[in-house]
This record gives sequence, structure tokens and C-alpha cells, in this order.
Amino acid sequence: MADAAPYFVRTVARGDLEKVRALLIETWHHTYDALYGAARVDEITGSWHTIAALEARLTRPNSEFVVADNGLEIGGMAFAEATDEGRAVMLRQLYVHPSRQGQGIGAALLEEVENCFPEARRIRLEVEEANAGARRFYAAHGFAQVGRTENCGAGGSGIPALIYEKRL
Repeated sequence: MADAAPYFVRTVARGDLEKVRALLIETWHHTYDALYGAARVDEITGSWHTIAALEARLTRPNSEFVVADNGLEIGGMAFAEATDEGRAVMLRQLYVHPSRQGQGIGAALLEEVENCFPEARRIRLEVEEANAGARRFYAAHGFAQVGRTENCGAGGSGIPALIYEKRL
């Protein structure tokens, strides 16, 4: 990815979906190949990160789908949706390109998501226990572990994860 201007957070447009998908695939391989193997990561990204799956998020009610963009590239993305009649937010995805991590993009995406749900009292997410970088990021932003799941991301996924929550 090219070094360039600062990133700004904006709503995803249909024309961004190929770039968002490419970012997700690259980030997933970088983060999870060592844990699950490249073939399993291909299987997951081939199911969860299709253009059709991403496109469905563009019109999902009570949700926010945003990217960090600098005019040349997309450096990160986030997707969240309101739950519990708007009193809670489930952060479904927050990914920053591996070459852009540690530059404030994740913090900007998280802040935008939190601000998009003014009625929410808490935000929750699932994070792979072995993903120490993500766990440190969320802890630094006020999240604490409140539980566990054996099916991160989708029912029957078989991916164990920690459940983190933050009061808003």
C-alpha cells in the first residue's frame, strides 16, 4: 500500500466493495494463516467476505459500514449493527491493513462506530484469543472480557473467541 495523505472515515459505497474484500482477504491471511492454515482462511473468506455478503450490508437497517480512506487506498474497515432495541452495538468487523496498523486507523474506525449509535449503552465484539494484537487494541480502548464463544462470526463456525464489551 502506498504512503499518502491522512485517512478519513466514511460510509462504504458499492464501488468500494472489491477493495474492502481484498483488504479483508489480505488481513485475514496475515492474521490467521498461522492459526488456522491458509486453506481454512480461504474457506472462511470465500464464504464471509464475498461481494454479495458485503453488498448486503450496504442496506442493512440499524447498521454502519465504514472505511478509512485517504483518496488512494482503503486502509481499514468496520461494520457494526445495533442490537437489543438499539441499546447495544455488536461490532462485527474492524480490520486494518497489516501495513497500516498502529497508525490510528483502527481507533478512528472504532470512534466512528461508537458515535453512530447515540442510543447505545454498550458495544460488544468477539476476538480470537490468540490474536494478541487485537486483544491489546481493544483493552487499550476500554474493552474488557465478559465471556467466551465457540462459534465466532457465525453459528457453527467452530472458531472459539473471547467476548469483549465496553460501556458507552
